Amino acid sequence: MARAHVFAPGEYYHLYSRGTEKRKIFLDRNDYERFIKILFFCNGTKPVVIRDLPVGLTFEKYIDKKGEMLIDIGAYCLMPNHFHLLVRERRDNGISLFMQKSITAYTMYFNEKYKRKGRLFESSYKSIHADDDNYLKYLFAYIHLNPVKLIDPDWKKSNIKDTEKFKKHLSKYVFSSFADYTGNSRDSALILNKKEFPQYFPTPDVFTTLIFDWFSTEV
Repeated sequence: MARAHVFAPGEYYHLYSRGTEKRKIFLDRNDYERFIKILFFCNGTKPVVIRDLPVGLTFEKYIDKKGEMLIDIGAYCLMPNHFHLLVRERRDNGISLFMQKSITAYTMYFNEKYKRKGRLFESSYKSIHADDDNYLKYLFAYIHLNPVKLIDPDWKKSNIKDTEKFKKHLSKYVFSSFADYTGNSRDSALILNKKEFPQYFPTPDVFTTLIFDWFSTEV
């Protein structure tokens, strides 16, 4: 199916994809960590074979060796059967090439590990053009609040009073970029290129306030 838009440099997009037939695509911690590595190492013009990289190699030590970045990533979240990315097209065909590389790399890893064959993801990843400032800001909340579903699938229908429980859960959920906006220091923060996105969150407190303001909004 043709997309309703054409990716254009300088524009922002919400990308997401789920496992075929809604199957889980992350079965253990190593799967999540492999996909996080893919987000970093596949975002470059030079080819990288992740399994051939030295054990313990940090993102910081490799940042100048993967070539020019294809896209800018502003936020991400990995869930058991799908993932979300908020990205900026950096160069012509950047998003398409990055997604092709990433989905192929993870499918090959997953199929080899679990002795399976065939497609892992749905036929095509989905994309939404974030061409409105309010919507772009909203996407930071939408993407980072996804893990709340893991402890309360119906939270959007609930009258939430104890937000501290959800804040604690999100702060410990390491498979998203939430921690990178709340002041934590970690190697995977190098996946993000925050300076290419509007500076909605000058401090961690502003970020958490905005995110949890959305608890009263259907997201």
